[in-house]
Amino acid sequence: MKYYLQTNNFDKADLAMPPARGFAILTCMDARLDPAKYAGLSEGDAHIIRNAGGRASDDAIRSLIISYKLLGTKEWFVIHHTDCGMETFTDSIMWDLLSTSLKTASVDDTGWHDCCEGNDSNEGHYIDWLTIEDKNQSVLDDVTRIRSHPLVPSNIPIYGYIYDVKNGALIEVTDAINIGKAK
Repeated sequence: MKYYLQTNNFDKADLAMPPARGFAILTCMDARLDPAKYAGLSEGDAHIIRNAGGRASDDAIRSLIISYKLLGTKEWFVIHHTDCGMETFTDSIMWDLLSTSLKTASVDDTGWHDCCEGNDSNEGHYIDWLTIEDKNQSVLDDVTRIRSHPLVPSNIPIYGYIYDVKNGALIEVTDAINIGKAK
């Protein structure tokens, strides 16, 4: 499959590097999510940091700190979502799948399954997959982790939400909002 960059009518060259609206969003990489739509954004408005589950991994925190320190964001949003794939497995399941095969697995009513034998690796045992057992708790955990990081200034408010993929609602996680308050 070939992809082509379309440069006809390109009108973004004058956008500034810092986000115009001064905030960053950490959210999931799920293809059903369009953070620009659910946050009412245009190109250049905000930093969007995406990973599996929208989790506060070391790399996500690194990106948030760069967003603040070098590009001036003043508030951050952690947005997880309903029906997230990160809720469908555990670290142990991932470790077992990778220990059997590196090929793409499948899922059915009985759980995750490898398709076949093949190359495998135990390296997956050294990764915290940051799976999600409880959506509200995962948002609270991520906001708490970001808030307590020694490189995150206390004056940055950090908000926690869950996006409902069925109706488009953003649901506030009250405990996360309280933990994330600027001081």
